Formats: sequence, C-alpha cells, structure tokens
Amino acid sequence: MIRKIEAKDRADFLALSEQFYQSSAVSHPIPRAFHEDAFEELMRSDEYAEGFMLEAEGRPVGFGLIAKTYSREAGGMVMWLEELFILQEYRSHGLGRAYFAFVENFAKEQGFARIRLEVEEGNVRARALYERLGYQPLAYRQMVKELREN
Repeated sequence: MIRKIEAKDRADFLALSEQFYQSSAVSHPIPRAFHEDAFEELMRSDEYAEGFMLEAEGRPVGFGLIAKTYSREAGGMVMWLEELFILQEYRSHGLGRAYFAFVENFAKEQGFARIRLEVEEGNVRARALYERLGYQPLAYRQMVKELREN
C-alpha cells in the first residue's frame, strides 16, 4: 500500500530516512536536523514537496519523496523523484515498481509535464529498474553550491 505521509508517521519516517542516508544510494549522510526539517515541510504544505509511505504486512517499510518545480524546457511543472527507500528485506517484491506506477499516475492527474530523478552512478540495481520503466539518462551534468552548512 502507498499513501501520503501523515503526522503520525514522524518516528517511522525519521528512522527510514536516516537508514536511507546511511546507505550506498546516497553520496553522504546528512545531519539529523535535515531529516526533521523535511518532515516538517511535508506537514506544512504540499506546495513544494510531498511524501508517501510504502507499507507491507501492515507496517511502514519505505518512503518516497517528490519535489515540484517549473521548467520551461519541459513546458510545465516537473516532478522530481527526490528519494525512494525500501527496507532491504522488502526489495525485489514489486514495491519500487508499484511506487513508480503510483507517482506516474499522480503526476498525470496533477498535470505534470515531466518526471525527473537522480541516481548514484554505482546504484546499478536502481538504474536498471528506472531504465526498465522507461527513464532515460540526461546529458546534463549537475552542479551545486551549498548555502546551508551540513
């Protein structure tokens, strides 16, 4: 089951989020405050970001986060698949594929023009899933300038 994150999910979200940022799917961990800030933003509004809990056997086993932006190049709103994390023991059971079906349907219903995501180069398993689902690499190289200390 996939559902929108609610206030009651705080502890589960924080625990799963910290596990995600300790995994090889990301390039580095983030401070605890960043996990808490993300949850607070999800509770504040769905204007910029939305979060979803993935459940199996009646309990949270993962989460997904999306961010929203406008792109002239895409001709409209773009949904960024910011994060997807599923506990190891629940991977390869169709939850990732179910999440993508869910967010793609959500994006179509909301009128998004494009879905975009990032993946670590070494995350071969995730890249293979994304490619099977029709996602293509972009020729862009991302750059970043941090304005908030980690």
